[in-house]
Amino acid sequence: MDTPQIQATICPVCSSELHFSNYENYSEATPLDKLFWGRSNIHATYALLLFGKGNSTQKILHTLKYKDRSDLASYMGSEIGRRIEQLTKFQDLDALIPVPLHPKKEFLRGYNQAEKIAEGIAEILRIPVNTQLIKRAVFTESQTKKGRLSRWDNMQDRFVSSRNKGKTLKHIALIDDVVTTGATIETCMQILRKQFPEIQISIISIAVAQ
Repeated sequence: MDTPQIQATICPVCSSELHFSNYENYSEATPLDKLFWGRSNIHATYALLLFGKGNSTQKILHTLKYKDRSDLASYMGSEIGRRIEQLTKFQDLDALIPVPLHPKKEFLRGYNQAEKIAEGIAEILRIPVNTQLIKRAVFTESQTKKGRLSRWDNMQDRFVSSRNKGKTLKHIALIDDVVTTGATIETCMQILRKQFPEIQISIISIAVAQ
């Protein structure tokens, strides 16, 4: 699906042109790759859109999280899948792991937007979605206005791992709606590597903060 078709599909959500990252065309490190340099060992990253205050990406994310638009989250996941399915760095994925919501927050919202994004990607890539390995243990306030250190402090001990009863995972992708400071992703990575020390971890999101 090309850009005009995508815009036509979600035009009620945004009032301006979509800010695509075009990361699938990069031959060198992307800004999302560089966000984790010197912090975490990450196999590959991808974000479909660029997030900026007040831009169309922010409106899309707000809509799919707070306006009962789980279909939009799934649709954006499918678009991500179409754009990365030919990229070699994502072709050996064993599972997609959405960043979990606390059960209370998921109940109030009606769904976990990261899980819906993962389901959209999975439909294209034919990769299972695993929602059992990481659980949100503590209900946290919104991270939106926090800086990196505050987000990191707010994430400590907020997640727990569940024992994997299936096959050994060698390469997984963590799925989230937006990556800002990376604190949530790093915390999830720590949880996973306690259970799978040699695992390769990639990151896929709808958006990355500029």
